[in-house]
Amino acid sequence: VYPERFSLAVASIISVLVRIFGPVVIAVEVIVKNVLSLAGVDLANAGNILSPQEEIRGAINLHHQEGAVVKNDRDMIGGVLDLSELELSDLMVHRTKMFSIDVDMPNDEIISELLKSGFSRAPVWQDNPDNIIGVLHAKDVLSALQSHKGDASKLNIKAICSNAWFVPDTTTVNYQLSAFLRRKSHFALVVDEYGEVMGVVTLEDILEEIVGDIADEHDVISADISREASGSMVVNGSLQIRDLNRANDWELPDEEANTIAGLVIHEAQMIPEKGQAFTFHGFRFEVAGKKRNQITRLRITPLKKAS
Repeated sequence: VYPERFSLAVASIISVLVRIFGPVVIAVEVIVKNVLSLAGVDLANAGNILSPQEEIRGAINLHHQEGAVVKNDRDMIGGVLDLSELELSDLMVHRTKMFSIDVDMPNDEIISELLKSGFSRAPVWQDNPDNIIGVLHAKDVLSALQSHKGDASKLNIKAICSNAWFVPDTTTVNYQLSAFLRRKSHFALVVDEYGEVMGVVTLEDILEEIVGDIADEHDVISADISREASGSMVVNGSLQIRDLNRANDWELPDEEANTIAGLVIHEAQMIPEKGQAFTFHGFRFEVAGKKRNQITRLRITPLKKAS
C-alpha cells in the first residue's frame, strides 16, 4: 500500500545481504570464467546468452501467463519477432497449390479462370508451367476490356501482363517485406538455387504471419482443422506447423519440415499408408487420408502426461 515506506524498511536488510553474498557471487563468476576459458570459449567476443528478440519473447510469454497480455497480442508480437528468422520457403504458397494461367488459352477462358480463382494477380506461363512470362492483374484486364468495349477476343494477354518478379527462396521474410514496400509491389515468385519456380509469396502472406489468417467476402474458407469430441483433431496435411502451433499453443518442431505431413514423413522416415499411426513429440499421428504419395489428412491426438 505504501511502496516508499516499504522500500525504506527493507533497504537496510538488502544492503546487508549484498555485502554478505557479493563476494560469493564474484568468486563464482571467476570460477566460471576460468572454466570456460580452459574449454576454449572466447568470452571477450561472446554476446548475451539470449538475443534481444528472445528476451522480448520471454517477457511477453511471462506477461501472458500472468494474464496481462492476451493470446492474440502475444501471437502478433511473436509473429513480428519471427520475421527475421523465417525464409520465404517457410510461408510461400507451394507450386502444387499455386494458381497460374496458360497464355495460350482462349481469352474468354483466361478471364473466366481469373475471376473464378478469387485472386487479383496470377502468374502466366507459356508452353510449360515453369516458363513464367509475366503476371496478370485483374484490374489491368478490366481496363483493357473497357478500352475494347468488352470484346475479350481483341485482348493481347501478353501485352497486359506485367513483368514477373523472381526472388530466392532463402530470402528472409523481414527483408522481403521491406522489398515489397520499397518496390510498391505485393506479388513475387519464389525460385530455388537452380532457378526453378517453387511457389509464390504475397504481401498478404507476410501480414498473415503477424495477425493470422486474413479473409474477405470472396475467400473460400477451408476447414484445415476439424476438432472431434474425443479431443483429437483432423487436420489438412498441408497445414503449416507454425499455424497449428499458434492455434493450439503447441510446440511441434518446424526445423526439418514446414507442413504437418512433412513432419510425420520426417519422423517416420517413410511415406506411410492410410491408417498407419505414429507417436512422437507427445502426440499420436494417424494418417486419415492419402493421395498417391501425399498425406492429405492427419488425425492428431494429444497424449496425456503421466502423473
